[in-house]
Amino acid sequence: MKKWNTIDQALTPDGKTITLYEHDGHYLIRVDRVELMSTRQHASEERLAERACAHLKRRSGARVLVGGLGFGFTLRAALKELSADATVVVTEILTAIVEWNRNPAFPFAADALADPRVAIRQQDVVEAIAANKHVYDAIILDVDNGPNALTADDNFRLYDYQGLTMTRAALRPGGCLAIWSAAPDVTFERLMAGAGFEVKVEQCRSRARGGRWHTLFLGYSR
Repeated sequence: MKKWNTIDQALTPDGKTITLYEHDGHYLIRVDRVELMSTRQHASEERLAERACAHLKRRSGARVLVGGLGFGFTLRAALKELSADATVVVTEILTAIVEWNRNPAFPFAADALADPRVAIRQQDVVEAIAANKHVYDAIILDVDNGPNALTADDNFRLYDYQGLTMTRAALRPGGCLAIWSAAPDVTFERLMAGAGFEVKVEQCRSRARGGRWHTLFLGYSR
């Protein structure tokens, strides 16, 4: 059996180790010992983007914010749903992830990042959301393992009441907030509703033909 090979490592802003591994053509990222993402499991990330942008297929000049670049699956799926004059702002705080995706030697998102509709910002998504009011038609958050499975403590600011109301304020009327989670969370679903969203929750497999169940929280601004 082939082992996972360490391709690269870096430190996160809070001093944790982020590592890129490869095994038989597949890639995996861990923060310390916690798995963050894998190229083997991405169907739920693509579904997240599809659901977030479903109302934008025929909208000219749509603006979408993607929090978390990952391996680029969410970004690619969003681009497929959007018109040629759309704008997709991608925020990714980790330098290593941006560099790995820009490297054409890896089968990640170099092509998607070169799309003229895409603007990449090395910035905390909280800052990007806070700086804008009624700007985005969709905000897609895939920055961690969910509201209660954080690998970075600061990400909690996205999932508390203040963070949710701030995000709703950054959306245009009728906009969609789409959040990826490794597990369901009824309490968080109620918190979203309390922050003024019309909430829908979907379960989605991590792979096209099976895999783990993941949860998609969809909040529509009123």
